Amino acid sequence: MTDDVRATTDGRRVLSLVVGGLAMAALLVIGFYYLASGLVAPLWAVVGLMIIWVALVVLGIRWFRSHPWRLVALPVIAVLVWLGALTLGERLLGWTA
Repeated sequence: MTDDVRATTDGRRVLSLVVGGLAMAALLVIGFYYLASGLVAPLWAVVGLMIIWVALVVLGIRWFRSHPWRLVALPVIAVLVWLGALTLGERLLGWTA
C-alpha cells in the first residue's frame, strides 16, 4: 500500500471516529433532557424514556468502531422519541408542567 492511499484511509478513519464521537456526545446531552422530563411526565414515563435512552447509548457504544457513521442517526432518533412521548403525553394523558 502506498503512503498516499494509507494517509487517505487513515484520514477517513479519523473523520469517521470524530463524527461518531460527536454523535455520542450529542446523545449524552440529550440524556439530560430525558432526565428533565420528570418536570412534566410521571415517573413511569421517565423510567420508560430512560430505558430507551440507555438502549440507544448501548447501541452507540457497540457501533462506535464498526459503524461510526450510523451513530449520526441515534441523536435524531432520541430527540424524535423524546418529543413524541412528551407531545403524546400532553395531548392524550394531560401531562402539564
